[in-house]
Amino acid sequence: MALGQSLRLVLAPPHPAARPFLIGGGAAVLLGLLLLGHWLAWIGLLFTGFCLYFFRDPERVPPDRPGLVLAPADGHIVSIGPAVPPAELGLGDAPRPRVAIFLSVVDVHVNRMPVEGTVTRIAYHHGKFLSANLDKASEENERNALAIRLADGRDLAVVQIAGLVARRILCDAKVGDSVRAGDRFGIIRFGSRTDVYLPEGVVPLVTEGQTMIGGETVIAELGHA
Repeated sequence: MALGQSLRLVLAPPHPAARPFLIGGGAAVLLGLLLLGHWLAWIGLLFTGFCLYFFRDPERVPPDRPGLVLAPADGHIVSIGPAVPPAELGLGDAPRPRVAIFLSVVDVHVNRMPVEGTVTRIAYHHGKFLSANLDKASEENERNALAIRLADGRDLAVVQIAGLVARRILCDAKVGDSVRAGDRFGIIRFGSRTDVYLPEGVVPLVTEGQTMIGGETVIAELGHA
């Protein structure tokens, strides 16, 4: 069973963002076989295999319980502590608990909604491309931030952050969308970070270094406002 689950994870269908890369890799294979030589075909084949692995998009099963904050991405936690949400979201300047997840190039890079609610604001901020495991990456790197309004009126923020290699952040969510915890909402290419800013007073249930499974791992319980 464990082997089968591992194979299903590795062989999961790719995210739609992989299409141009897969087309390019396939074209390189055909050109190599028909015109330019087998060396190009091998390079194209290796590139296609890497893209299939990197862009894999496995199904996830969120816990069937209300009031949970789920991990928005795979990876491991690099920091937990108070921090001010990105100014462009307009959530105020009071520090709130932040959980920062670093995604290495071998992690699944599909982002998932951490909570059920309504997307009230999306803001893109151009910036640097520092290594995403550095704490200052949250403030200085290229990022896309979303504010989500909970049913009880509180707000939570989730931020997609580019990394040293990542140069493209994709977000499918739109302002006004009603979302559920575990819903897919975007992807970051290639190696990145995802931060969650919890409502004030909510205590994280995870620790630094812990491995996250996007859409499944519980990082906090919301409790009552």
